[in-house]
Amino acid sequence: MAQTKSKAVFYCQNCGYESTKWMGQCPGCKEWNTFVEEVVNTASLKNMGKSQGARSSRTPEVLADITIQEEDRLQTHIAELDRVLGGGIVQGSLTLVGGDPGIGKSTLLLQTCRRLAQDGHKVLYISGEESQVQIKMRADRIGSFTENMLLLCETDLGSIAEVIRRELPKVVIIDSIQTMYSENVSAAPGSVSQVRESTGILLQLAKGMNISVFIVGHVTKEGTVAGPRVLEHMVDTVLYFEGDRHASYRILRGVKNRFGSTNEIGVFEMRQEGLVEVHNPSEYMLDGRPEGASGSVVACAMEGTRPLLLEIQALVCHSNFGIPRRQTTGTDFNRVNLLMAVLEKRCGVQLSGCDAYINIAGGMKIQEPAIDLAIVLAALSSFKNREISPRLVAFGEVGLSGEVRSVSMAAQRVAEARKLGFDTCILPAVCMKGLKSDDAMKLIGVRTIQDAVNAVL
Repeated sequence: MAQTKSKAVFYCQNCGYESTKWMGQCPGCKEWNTFVEEVVNTASLKNMGKSQGARSSRTPEVLADITIQEEDRLQTHIAELDRVLGGGIVQGSLTLVGGDPGIGKSTLLLQTCRRLAQDGHKVLYISGEESQVQIKMRADRIGSFTENMLLLCETDLGSIAEVIRRELPKVVIIDSIQTMYSENVSAAPGSVSQVRESTGILLQLAKGMNISVFIVGHVTKEGTVAGPRVLEHMVDTVLYFEGDRHASYRILRGVKNRFGSTNEIGVFEMRQEGLVEVHNPSEYMLDGRPEGASGSVVACAMEGTRPLLLEIQALVCHSNFGIPRRQTTGTDFNRVNLLMAVLEKRCGVQLSGCDAYINIAGGMKIQEPAIDLAIVLAALSSFKNREISPRLVAFGEVGLSGEVRSVSMAAQRVAEARKLGFDTCILPAVCMKGLKSDDAMKLIGVRTIQDAVNAVL
């Protein structure tokens, strides 16, 4: 009787680290109690290696002789999604969409399928989590669909591959990758081996048949896609759908894109009929600003190639405790503590006995150092209880010596502020090259935070 050639392998569910024995702490990601045991068929791996070795080897080509062709892209007619994708869906690409449960991933992809089907492209939506009736109920809220929209509820990748080869769609949606399984792997659906094997099969279908595939991935409590980290390395594009489920807006962020720039964002608003694009996020984020209140300054940050005007709010008051409390929402906590120390040292403002609360209104999360100057001005405005002009915008990075350093794309930031009716802009003096004040916008170049304070307060 032939023996089954299999072995037990332990995988880290967080990062995909492989080990021959169980370990309490993963050497790769340093997480505890993340190893699970899975059985791997070694015979299939050996046969795979023999079959690949038996193939005829290809000859390398000279790099200078290779011609470049423009990627064939499909327009979704959803401008915010096309922006994040780099201009549209590239044929033969594999895209991973991650996000919290209930954030709107399935709704966005269903709206994308509707637009593509209206253009005459055959679309196949494969769901492993919902029934056909549930998807139909959501589709009726979005709008009417044409006969080019196909729906399949299946989790077996073998059956799914047969349907894809028979129907030959332009775009395939997999919702979600954690529910899919391959009979070649004995592990349960959602395990490290199944997720990696399923993604590999979909990758071969996408590249071999020139089909664009979107796969939906669940996220962990840390906000990353569940499963091995190799999942993000295998795909061409990684998109994260962010936002508070109780708020109306959603942000689609591209963190990896082989066919376009990264760190692009698309802003949507959740309504009864589905997700609606927000074409002017700056105006949307500044809606409802208080009038005549101290501690409020408008900053301009860059998300990819898009300038965003955001309201920086600060509340500084004397502390009733021995250790002052510092709290931030939407920006880095340690960065704010650093700016508070710079403000106290370089401007002589005694903040050591004050509580400080910094908030980016609208729920945006910004890590760009260009909002440093606005945070400093907002904190000082709240401390002195003096209002800053509501038609003033500020941007610039603050160093430890109190200097205001240059930031990129200053001209685009100034143009966005001018378009929304702001008349004064505080910016680094080194960014003044090529920029001039006019009747609509007064530009004030500063070299230190003391210069900015003198010009504003």
